[in-house]
Amino acid sequence: MRTTLGAVAIVTVALLAACAGLLGVIRHGLVGSAERTALTRAEAVAAVTGSGRLVDRLAVPEGEDSLLQVVTDDGRILAASHNLAARGPVASFEPADGHEAAARGLDLALRSDPQPHPFRIVAVRATTAEGSGVTVYAATSLETARYTQDLLLRSMVWGIPPLLLLVAAVTWRSTGRALRPVEAIRAEVAEITERDLGRRVPVPASRDEVARLSLTVNSTLDRLEESMDRQRRFVADASHELRNPIAALRAHVEVGIAHPRLLHGGELLDDVIRVQQLADDLLLLARLDAGQSPERSALDLRDLVRDTVARRPEGRVPVSVSVSVSVSVSVSVESTGPALIHGNRGQLARVLDNLLDNAQRHAREAVVVTVDAGPAGVLLEVRDDGAGVPEADRERIFTRFTRLDASRSRDAGGTGLGLAIARDIATAHGGTLGAGPGPGGRFALRLPADSSM
Repeated sequence: MRTTLGAVAIVTVALLAACAGLLGVIRHGLVGSAERTALTRAEAVAAVTGSGRLVDRLAVPEGEDSLLQVVTDDGRILAASHNLAARGPVASFEPADGHEAAARGLDLALRSDPQPHPFRIVAVRATTAEGSGVTVYAATSLETARYTQDLLLRSMVWGIPPLLLLVAAVTWRSTGRALRPVEAIRAEVAEITERDLGRRVPVPASRDEVARLSLTVNSTLDRLEESMDRQRRFVADASHELRNPIAALRAHVEVGIAHPRLLHGGELLDDVIRVQQLADDLLLLARLDAGQSPERSALDLRDLVRDTVARRPEGRVPVSVSVSVSVSVSVSVESTGPALIHGNRGQLARVLDNLLDNAQRHAREAVVVTVDAGPAGVLLEVRDDGAGVPEADRERIFTRFTRLDASRSRDAGGTGLGLAIARDIATAHGGTLGAGPGPGGRFALRLPADSSM
């Protein structure tokens, strides 16, 4: 409705302006034509006056659309057309000094009609054969101009309303057709619920803004459905992971209540620590999924690596290997060049801790951390001399709650969230984290360099 009213209003203003302009142009043209006709006749009479051949009765075309009159300076009529016989001067103005003629519009009442009629009258100065000055007045009727103007105005009055109705109908129909897909999109989106995210809005065949809107809405629904599926899987996996340590805690508590002497505090503490670690990981993942951005600052990744490795106790995580003896894992740091980045120190330290935990869990004798800075950014690599990650599983290991083999059991391994957390943190910092080819295990973290430092 607003579009239709707006279009009609604009067209109305445009038509009225065009009509006013057209009427003005037509009137100006007709008045100019009448003035030129009168001037031509006045100049012809002036020439006759100067030659001494002026007669009392001046000839004009039949009818009363032309007037002629020759008036002396003292107001006497020397000659006039038949329609001005026995009438005083029709005008009293004269051309200004330096001008040959002057023109004005006058309303004159003629002998056959007492009602005044519009004329365009021209005054031209002339000199008689005797040398006396006279003024020749020639007038042409503007009745034709007025009739033409009235006819055009009546045509517009009767023609504009149907044209406006046509504009309104076309605008209403075209706008309705353009908005019909939008209404279909609105209706479809209104029926989509969180339990029915598989539905999509219709995409019109036209390649216009509405089609792009439909594609954008469908893309948004795809992301929303993916997010909801991911959330459901996350809740289901978290519930499954929490069930075992909570059940173990309950069993220990029940045993402690029934048989206090059989209660093993160490096992109970391990279960509590595992539940706490899992809760911390779930809370961090929830914050990362919510897009929370902690405070960031400029830091040197070399210093962060040195500090993180220095505070880690040796053998913090037991290592199980396929041989008959257990081996300890040594951690060394190699650094080349400056490694200036912009990020959150705590979260990046968490990434390194998770990578080191994973490497220590699978290494035989050594874990090496290297930091290298270049034009493309900063590269941090954590390598171990373990079996490495099969090529088919190098992406799957970053899925939450993923464990590849029996060596990554719940007793010897982590929660299955460490690598997923590390990749989410890397992505939040504008970087990437991936597993590379061997020998051994290799994880590469790439971060953009801080250009402000």
